Amino acid sequence: MEKEVENMKNVNFKEVLMGRHSVKNYDTSVKISKEEMTEMLAEAMSAPSAINSQSYHFVVIDTPEGKEKMAELSKMNINQIATSSAVLAVFGDKKFSEKLDMIYNNSVEQGFMSEDMKNKLLPRFKEFVDYLDTNKPEPDLRDWLLIDASLVSMQFMLVARAYGYDTNPIGGYNKENIEEAFGLEKERYVPVIIITIGKAAAEGRPSYRLPVDTITTWK
Repeated sequence: MEKEVENMKNVNFKEVLMGRHSVKNYDTSVKISKEEMTEMLAEAMSAPSAINSQSYHFVVIDTPEGKEKMAELSKMNINQIATSSAVLAVFGDKKFSEKLDMIYNNSVEQGFMSEDMKNKLLPRFKEFVDYLDTNKPEPDLRDWLLIDASLVSMQFMLVARAYGYDTNPIGGYNKENIEEAFGLEKERYVPVIIITIGKAAAEGRPSYRLPVDTITTWK
């Protein structure tokens, strides 16, 4: 398995992109270590986010008890949840501004921006986030969170494919109770998507995509 995964890390991007298909049934003998899942999440987090806010939160569900809870919240997807190596639940974090100091201070330490630039940008960004949080309607903040979480989720699925794993994104689950089920603050976290991951027991089937010109307007 280690050799196979190492080889998959170096595959052609187009092969990763076009070879990713949603999988409904996984090999239950395949386990993903915490170290490898952490590595994949770290690589997925290279996805862009608004003002580099990284306004998302992950819950990795890989115990039998956790997967049983998740299956209760998504009864139409029990098989892929039960057979997966893990389920990744992705949330938007309404209090992402609490992380901005850490993000921008470390950006300076690692040479990604100057101290002067940080001192100019960070107060402006915090002021904007505070304004958005207190003066704008809830959908505006929610849109921010959904976009950031969606970008990192898609990137995670591509990273997983490059590591030799398969995934299935799931939007049909009980979003009203998932925070409580996994011990998260309901007022803070916005459920976005769950993603099953593992090694396919049967290959995912390709699906038809519309020609570009049928869904594109050129101006």
